[in-house]
Amino acid sequence: MYFDAIRSYVYYRSGDQEMATDLAQDVFMKLWEKNDRFDASQVKGLLYKMAGDMFVSKIRRKAVEEKYQQGLVLRFSDQTPQDDMEYKELKNRYEKALSLLGENQRVVFLMSRMEGLKYREIADRLDVSQKAVEKRMNQALAFLKQELMMK
Repeated sequence: MYFDAIRSYVYYRSGDQEMATDLAQDVFMKLWEKNDRFDASQVKGLLYKMAGDMFVSKIRRKAVEEKYQQGLVLRFSDQTPQDDMEYKELKNRYEKALSLLGENQRVVFLMSRMEGLKYREIADRLDVSQKAVEKRMNQALAFLKQELMMK
């Protein structure tokens, strides 16, 4: 009796004939599952209310799904096993070179590179001058460059 009207209502809101038909069927199934006796004058309003609520719910669910799918990043790598091996070797040499650095240079280097601190902030934390931080950083960079360039 009201099926075509409900389907049209959802279609006008969505512009999707298939979704409109599915939602209209879902509305009537839900009403049937309730198995309550409704006053004929209230059924029409109830059907439209249920259809509107189900439509909004479906749109929200669809938006969440799309946001999730956009968050999924497919990573295709054109790296070869040779590239992976070279990266691991370089990483091992880097870690070894870091361990060989003097403590003062290593602390300044890691605070700058890992924590993203500026030289002034490092100087304040270590209670040394900014020039001392600059000197330690230069020494650390020179040492790392020398160690990593050697094969």
